Amino acid sequence: MLFHNIAIYRENNTVAQNQFVGVEGAYIRYVGDTPPKKDFGPLIDGKDKLLLPAFYNAHAHTPMTILRGYGENMALSDWLTKKIFPFEAKLTPEMVRNSTLLGIAEMFRGGVVAATDMYFFGEAIMEAFAESGAKLNLSLGTVCFDQRGFYELPDYQENEYLFRQWHGAADGRLLVDMSIHGEYTSSAKVVAEVASYAKEKNCRMQLHLSETKKEHEECIGRHGKTPARYFYDHGLFDVPTTAAHCVWLSEEDMTLLAEKDVTVATCPVSNMKLASGIADLPAMLKKKLQIALGTDGASSNNSLSMFDDMKSLALVQRVGSGDPAALAPEEVLSFATVNGARSQGRSDCGLIKEGCRADLTLINTASLHFYPRQQLINHLIYAADNSDVVMTVVDGKIVYDHGDFPTIDTEKVMFQVERDFDAVLKAL
Repeated sequence: MLFHNIAIYRENNTVAQNQFVGVEGAYIRYVGDTPPKKDFGPLIDGKDKLLLPAFYNAHAHTPMTILRGYGENMALSDWLTKKIFPFEAKLTPEMVRNSTLLGIAEMFRGGVVAATDMYFFGEAIMEAFAESGAKLNLSLGTVCFDQRGFYELPDYQENEYLFRQWHGAADGRLLVDMSIHGEYTSSAKVVAEVASYAKEKNCRMQLHLSETKKEHEECIGRHGKTPARYFYDHGLFDVPTTAAHCVWLSEEDMTLLAEKDVTVATCPVSNMKLASGIADLPAMLKKKLQIALGTDGASSNNSLSMFDDMKSLALVQRVGSGDPAALAPEEVLSFATVNGARSQGRSDCGLIKEGCRADLTLINTASLHFYPRQQLINHLIYAADNSDVVMTVVDGKIVYDHGDFPTIDTEKVMFQVERDFDAVLKAL
């Protein structure tokens, strides 16, 4: 396909007008201000459009679309133990597959092509992402409340299977990560063994880190150290790691994470909804920490909209710091695009550049809220929403196009998730 006469967002954080972008197979093969000599096939008119690198959701629980609106107005600990965990205990692989497809469709609608996901029934999730064409870094979020070690848990055997059957599948779209759900849902033995296993597999790591003040302070009470220091000392950060939330980090914690090149996946909407607090991103950036953006699950957000989270992030950082210039719009956009791709280990993604994979989001800039159109990047952060996305492309394949989902039967999926939710409620 060839996008012609289109505005594109370049890697130097500028918008270039009247450009041509040629896509061949999974890759961008031409970017320029003159027509290419090569025939790239179907033409896509760029009039009143802006072509962006697609969004990469750096922390999600995609199957939790089935829990949207369930467990409202509760603190995190009560929300988990009284509502979420009992509901999840009744889920089946088929239910998880259905709700995953619903979540993927929602993300496609908003220009998201990839998720760093933490959940269970891993094969059902892999199947949904494989079928849809989306990209996935999946971890099982290991939890253990007894004295068993990791190699005694069902997670060990499931991870072995996932690595054999799915790691690197679909031309690298599907990757298996390791994960500890959190310090408060695991033991030191399990953490150390998961860290060792991840090194053996040479894979990436995911975890929840210092999401709430309670979690942070209780860890200090149990171990005499913060969650970041605790995981650092157990070797969990010795592989590339994405740490979600990081709301209550100390200055020393930030230094430790920076030393290990840990990516912080900030989730502002979820953190505000659960009253967890405001992550100190300006301090993290001073420590040279890489920041990416996540939505968290649809039960604590309640959408998977990166537009909502970009705007919320920009605003909450200003309120929290008292600085009206705390984050530039270009910084926020990088968190949602190229930084998210890098956090997943996708070094050839996240930019509109020759040789990069064609993960693209086409934005309609003829909407009322884009006028006047001299400040497009500002408008993307503060005015745009999912309705402005007209096309989403993953590895050169169109997965959303002006209301159509070529790879997902959305009517069927919505019916199935509604049915599944009712079935779980009856079983509780």
